[in-house]
Amino acid sequence: MSDDLSDRRQTFDALFASDPDPWGFESTAYEAAKRRATLAMLFPDRFERALEVGCANGVLTAELAGVCDAVLGIDVSPAALRLAAARVAHLKNVSLARAEVPREWPEGTFDLIVFSEILYFLSREEISQIARLAWRSLNDDGVCLLVNWTGPNDLPVDGQSARDIFAEELPWLSAASGVWPQYRIDRLHKTFPRKEAASGRLED
Repeated sequence: MSDDLSDRRQTFDALFASDPDPWGFESTAYEAAKRRATLAMLFPDRFERALEVGCANGVLTAELAGVCDAVLGIDVSPAALRLAAARVAHLKNVSLARAEVPREWPEGTFDLIVFSEILYFLSREEISQIARLAWRSLNDDGVCLLVNWTGPNDLPVDGQSARDIFAEELPWLSAASGVWPQYRIDRLHKTFPRKEAASGRLED
């Protein structure tokens, strides 16, 4: 696996090196409310192994550790991961790794995969590829959670489009969704084609 610095890695590394909390994860009421809504969308389930893609400085990672037996947080930025490592050092069920998706996707399977405010930093093609990777890595009864800012941005796609590209790439079941003035959260499950019974009827 190449460890060459991509443009994206350099951009986010510089961002977190200059400001340890560039989006106000720790300080803004908006971020605190969004985390509460994110956890509420997972309630009352508990998960064995979770993957958080784009863990940034680890604020949400620490919250996910409370509802998961094990959490793997990945991020493209070593600077962000250093901040996250300091934050979750006391949490024995959290591990962190540097990875740039989709080209560096973690091995193994998960029963929860979280994409919080990350998809619209990717191209349409990358979002489609990540949807396929998530589908393969998610246990059959697992949950894929998408959190997307829906306001205007200057990124490759907006939050609503990112959600649509991801959700429409495969036959995801939208098990729950919530829409707020500035963001939306979607809880997706896998769906499977119905099997034809010997009698000729279709069964779930």
